[in-house]
Amino acid sequence: MRPSSSRRHFLRNAAGISVASLLPKGLLAADSKTERVMIHTADSIGVVRPELHGQFAEHLGSCVYGGLWVGKNSPIPNVDGYRKAAVDYLKDLGVPVLRWPGGCFADDYHWRDGIGPKRPKRVNMHWGEYVEDNSFGVHEFIGLCKKIGAEPYLAGNVGSGTPAELRDWVEYCNFPSGSTLSDERAANGSPEPFNVRYWGVGNENWGCGGRMVPEHYADQFRQFSGYMRNWGGTKLFLIACGPNGNNVDWSRKFLTQNTGGRIPDGFAMHFYENSQLTPTQFTIDAMNTQMAMFQRVENAIIQQRAILDGFEPRPQRAMNLMLDEWGVWDRMIPDQEKNYGRLWQQITMRGAVAAGLGLNMFNRQADKLYMCNIAQIVNVLHSMLLTDGPTGTHCVRTTTYYAYMMFKAHRLKTAVRAEKESTDALDLSISASRNGNDLVVTLVNPRTNSDVHADCSFTGATPTSATAQILHHSDMNAYNSFDDPDKITTKAHSVAVENGRLRLDAPAMSIVTVTLKA
Repeated sequence: MRPSSSRRHFLRNAAGISVASLLPKGLLAADSKTERVMIHTADSIGVVRPELHGQFAEHLGSCVYGGLWVGKNSPIPNVDGYRKAAVDYLKDLGVPVLRWPGGCFADDYHWRDGIGPKRPKRVNMHWGEYVEDNSFGVHEFIGLCKKIGAEPYLAGNVGSGTPAELRDWVEYCNFPSGSTLSDERAANGSPEPFNVRYWGVGNENWGCGGRMVPEHYADQFRQFSGYMRNWGGTKLFLIACGPNGNNVDWSRKFLTQNTGGRIPDGFAMHFYENSQLTPTQFTIDAMNTQMAMFQRVENAIIQQRAILDGFEPRPQRAMNLMLDEWGVWDRMIPDQEKNYGRLWQQITMRGAVAAGLGLNMFNRQADKLYMCNIAQIVNVLHSMLLTDGPTGTHCVRTTTYYAYMMFKAHRLKTAVRAEKESTDALDLSISASRNGNDLVVTLVNPRTNSDVHADCSFTGATPTSATAQILHHSDMNAYNSFDDPDKITTKAHSVAVENGRLRLDAPAMSIVTVTLKA
């Protein structure tokens, strides 16, 4: 590792020019502060994988039925049964990978229920015990992935399923032709194999996936994974159930017990940022408490990666750390759940800021992470889109949708080190990436009552020009409603580049992404 600049050296280099003298009049609010930032463009962290912007869809509430899928005969505008607005918006977003069918639902899902012309009705035991008709199965899921350009990630049933069931699902999806299962897939309308690469071998097996102890789950992983093969030339990427939060005991005991078994390609932790308040009634204290949790998530990523490295059996990493469920989880409003579905959660400006804190964190830890999947894509928890229930015609892009749009510029660039003066988890959050002469810097201000002026210096490159976009609303409880769907969207933002330095304002409750040329 390269030694970081000392604070004294950093401040000496950054303090030579009067910041206020360089700003347009009236740009700063009365309650504001200056944050000096140093971006080391030659100090690489790792590639910002598109998979860090992954999504998750579960059979929960109206995420699938009524959110993504309305059926071909629905009066709601649709494309082959998929809600047209959702397909259009998600295609624009560029979803790199989509996890399905759960979540806890996956732990009681039997894939054969969702294929063929006659499909049984099953009780969703985890989410309200309602009866669903299985009209959305693996063919429909793969069809959705193709329409929005996402790579499929299937979560296999280890909780109530069998090794034979999961083995057959792999063959059904990936074997080219000539076997009974591949021919059945063709008869069901898909002669070409699905070539699914990402497979979860279980989900939350410490909880709804069987309430297993880590040693028992390791034995299950070894048994199930032994029957999953690379049919059709598709090399499987097998994902083991990692810890709930930063449970180091689960990780160490699983890895110890799995010695001699197949090495997981992915090790997936889950970490939510919870609150006891409803989404649009947050106080400053409640928001600060929730936003401060992201420091715990970042510490967990660092510690879990270190645990994996300690068990690594090869000179190069074989096990990849994942965070395939994350996001804010607020207190639900019963009437909204009744009207719109379980865990339907309004997404406010606070939700966008939380997403920005998470995505900045992924950039900063790009060398430690392989994939991250926010929960969930439509109508559930920290979603990209909200509809007004299963039969509603409205489909709104949430503030979090726009936060993700603002981070697309980082994809496939190399994250680089960025230093700032403050170490407070609630102060300005920053990440940066580079590809040749192109630089991207994203700043997130999670404060509700303090604007920040950022004074950014660079090593290893000299920026000459910049443009920026901002997502901002002064009210942390503001949101895009069905009546006002474009209340909070991205807008152009003023920045200044002079003598190789970048200066800009990040108002309270804002995300700013700057693209620079060096």
